Parts: sequence; C-alpha cells; structure tokens
Amino acid sequence: MLVLAHISDLHLDGTPRATERAERVRDRLWSLPGRVDALLVTGDIADHAAESEYEEAARVLGLRDGDAPFPVLTCPGNHDSRAPYRKALLGGAAGEGPVNSVRVFDDAAVLMCDSSIPGEDDGALDEETYDWIETTLDGLDAGLPALLAFHHPPVALHHPLPDSYRLADPDRLAALLERRPRIAGLITGHAHSPAATVFAGRPLLVGPGVTWTLNLPWESEQVADRDAPVGLAFHVLDDAGRLTSHFRVVR
Repeated sequence: MLVLAHISDLHLDGTPRATERAERVRDRLWSLPGRVDALLVTGDIADHAAESEYEEAARVLGLRDGDAPFPVLTCPGNHDSRAPYRKALLGGAAGEGPVNSVRVFDDAAVLMCDSSIPGEDDGALDEETYDWIETTLDGLDAGLPALLAFHHPPVALHHPLPDSYRLADPDRLAALLERRPRIAGLITGHAHSPAATVFAGRPLLVGPGVTWTLNLPWESEQVADRDAPVGLAFHVLDDAGRLTSHFRVVR
C-alpha cells in the first residue's frame, strides 16, 4: 500500500501570508503520527518563478536541510520556470528542458511530469516528456503500478478559469493510458479546488490549493476565496490497485 500526502499551488511570493499558509500545512504533515510514504507537490510552487521563492520553498519543504520525515516529490506548474526551479529548489544545474523525475517505492512508482509550457499558462506534455514516460514505464519491474503526476488537468472542471488552461491534446494522453494498464491514476493541481473524476477510465484526482481556494460559479461571484483554510489530500493506492483519496483542511 502506498500513501501519498498531496498539496498544490503554494504560490510562494515572499509575503508573510503565503509563507504562513505553506508552513501551516507543512507543520501538519511533519507532525503526522502514522505512515506517509511521500509528499507530492503538483506545481505552482513559486508565484513569480524567482530564485528567492524557490529558496523559500526548499526551506519550507525541507529540501535543503533534510528535515522532512518522508520524501518530497515535486513537478512544475505554469507559474514555475524550469531554470530557477532546477537551481534553487532542486539544487541542480539550471536548464530549460522539461523537469521530469520518478520515485520508485516498494508498492508503486510515481512519475512527476512537466506539463508547463515556458512563458505560457496553458499546459502540455511535450514529445520529450511522452518519450520519458514510455521509457520509464518500460524500466519498471513487471506488475509494479504507477501514478502520473503533473500540474494541468486534462478534463473540464466546470469553472472557466482552470478550464481555460487545461492540458493540451488529451486524446494522446488517453491513448497512452490505454496502452499502459499499469498506470493506476493521475494526480494534478492547478485548479485550486479539490476534485475527483475519471479520465480515460482511470481516477483523476485534483489537489486543493494552499494559497487560496477556487469558488465554483454557483458558490460565489468572487473567483478566489482567500480566507478558506489550507487544503490537503491523502491518496492511498492499495494492493488491489484501487486509488482512494481523502481531503482535509488545515486551519
């Protein structure tokens, strides 16, 4: 059984408000008494893609001092920029290619895919990323399930803001899923609203936003609820291949 904590859309911008909200959910996660295999952060970690914002994220998420009680897995969003993300968050060499990585656990593999398009808000998995997904899946042990994580949902979530910047070419992703039955589900962010749906016959789970929560059109005329509590999800992939999600708020 794999247990993932999931947060998204921190939008760290150097302000006390953004920092406090990120630290609030971090403190909740770091103090959990039971087993969590990893924390997954699905993009828009920085708000302006400044190196200082990624340095703060590295501090908050324990990526520099190693004080996180479990691995922290990240992928970029449309507010992120690849070169400073690599340099200041991941501590690697700056580069402009897609930021893709994999973490293999005993019970499953998690593929963190880059759906960002440099300089744009729209999302896409480019040719290099699709090739990387296929090659990575081919290299996994037979029978090991996999989860795909990226920022932009590939389906409509029934709000004009996130639906304006969905993942491009969802049919190509659906074809990949059809060929790859070991993919047990998809985990995304971007919408600032916890959601659960199905894409190409697989669970699609959208994480809540840390910085603010999206009001759906029938809830309010205001787009952003900045007073909503911080959101958090727990995703459980069990031995039967069933993906179950629990959503929490952190006040």
